[in-house]
Amino acid sequence: MQKIINDKDKVVDESFEGLLLAYEKYWRRHPEVKGIISRTRRKDKLPLVIGGGSGHEPIYSCLVGPGLADAAVCGNIFASPDPNSVYQTAKAVDNGNGILFIYGNYAGDNLNFDMGEEFLNADGIKTAHVRGMDDVVSQPPERKEERRGIAGALYMVKIAGAVCDAGLSLEEAKAVMEKTRDSIRSVGVATSGAQLPGADKPIFELPEGMIEYGMGVHGERGVKRVPMEPADTLVDNMMQSIFDDGDYKEGDEVCVYINAFGSTSITEMAIAYRRVRQILAEKGIKVYDSDINNYFRTQEMGGFSITLFTLDDELKKYYDMPCWCPYFSKGSVSADAVAAEADDEEIVPEPEFDDSDVEDAPVVRSKEGELKSLSAEDTKNMLLAVANKIISNVDYLTEIDSQTGDGDHGFGMAGGMQKAKKRLLKMEDDDNAYDMFGAAGKAMLLSMGGASGVIFGSMFMSGKDFDAKGELTAQDLADIEEKALKTIQERGGAQVGDKTMVDALAPAVEAMKANADKGMLEMLKAAEAAAKEGVENTKNYVAKFGRSRSLGERAIGYQDAGATSVSLIFEAMREFVEG
Repeated sequence: MQKIINDKDKVVDESFEGLLLAYEKYWRRHPEVKGIISRTRRKDKLPLVIGGGSGHEPIYSCLVGPGLADAAVCGNIFASPDPNSVYQTAKAVDNGNGILFIYGNYAGDNLNFDMGEEFLNADGIKTAHVRGMDDVVSQPPERKEERRGIAGALYMVKIAGAVCDAGLSLEEAKAVMEKTRDSIRSVGVATSGAQLPGADKPIFELPEGMIEYGMGVHGERGVKRVPMEPADTLVDNMMQSIFDDGDYKEGDEVCVYINAFGSTSITEMAIAYRRVRQILAEKGIKVYDSDINNYFRTQEMGGFSITLFTLDDELKKYYDMPCWCPYFSKGSVSADAVAAEADDEEIVPEPEFDDSDVEDAPVVRSKEGELKSLSAEDTKNMLLAVANKIISNVDYLTEIDSQTGDGDHGFGMAGGMQKAKKRLLKMEDDDNAYDMFGAAGKAMLLSMGGASGVIFGSMFMSGKDFDAKGELTAQDLADIEEKALKTIQERGGAQVGDKTMVDALAPAVEAMKANADKGMLEMLKAAEAAAKEGVENTKNYVAKFGRSRSLGERAIGYQDAGATSVSLIFEAMREFVEG
């Protein structure tokens, strides 16, 4: 597929730069992270910060301006921003009133925004968040807290901006936004796939004459594939899914939004909207306002979603308040008025690390042959070997993830390992061995985004929790990984059988504990074998976390990408120790 790009590894950076140049009258960038900050941000009222993966523009990054967000934090394509970006962007708009966060309900966003909030709370800044979860077919009503957020995000940001403008406190704003969240329902279908910039093939492919029902906005598979239907039949089925989930009754008032995922035309969406209006009229449901647009894209994916937002008098008041940004507006605010109120503060961005650097880091061993223990220098070089292994397998990991997810795991892992590599190469060889793990983990956590950033960053950062000692023994390394497993499970909640990286890490840790007395090499051989068996086992599991959890039994037969990365990590560690 032809894409209008330069370097696949610079797509987000160059797109981000272009957006900021195009709308520099209204926005400025954060100097250190991918954060867009309004030049007319709230100075004495509750600030609103939104965010998510790039590739969906104008959501979330472009909904910044009067009546909308004060700042948006941007991740890589279809991947959440990292905790440091969340922290730094929010801190830039802090004015003492706390911070309200709005974002979609995805594992990566939840983990990274939660950690960003922890950093802010540690600085004495109060925070609250409300996650969009409007996709009614992604989970049944009894598990609605696990639902994905899709095009209903538009209404979430609109109401949140108005709530902040109204001068509500953090606690009051959160309550209104939880009410808003529970009043929005959406369902989507896909007619064709999308391809990530730089990927060799689409995230998914549909056979001729088939559509994917219940599609996610990252290209996640839907709940079923069905033959293509006439527009009215398709809309009837989509609307029925919404009605089955909500208590709609005659006299209700709703906003209707028809969202194109990427390549679907206004003509097609207007045909769909026509049928939506007929159905609502038959049920006596009034339409307060409507929109047909593509605010929430999935690159060039074909298809659309329908969103209903049920209003009461309180929500009408907030919905009617004015807002403006280059891509969305309501009420009397104009572009000229925004420009006139904008501050002229300029911030020059610092140069960013070149993600096209995929050369192997130099790996030096303290001696030939098998290593019985690890000095600080050996520990650093072992972690560099791990980075090299992951970076060299970026295409393989991307392919694995594309089978059940959105294909971003390979790029995310490779990018995080490049950051870890860069940080490790700056460390002195006589630094503490545990510090090597901590430095690598922190570099990954603050750069990767997505769930992988928090999970794999935690896997390495666990080393910093131990007391310094001369050389790491087999038992020391087993203790580090046992601590990592505990931390990851506490933060993410996954257990063996949930089709996550835990399926490889947990058996590897058990093998390390059982074989630590046999020496470093034998222990790592056992851990590697256990991790690989864990990867194979994931093919038999139904996913309970991440983007593939909506697939149900359709995920069976495919291995988990996170577990695959864990297996590669233990393989690299064993190779280094064995020499």
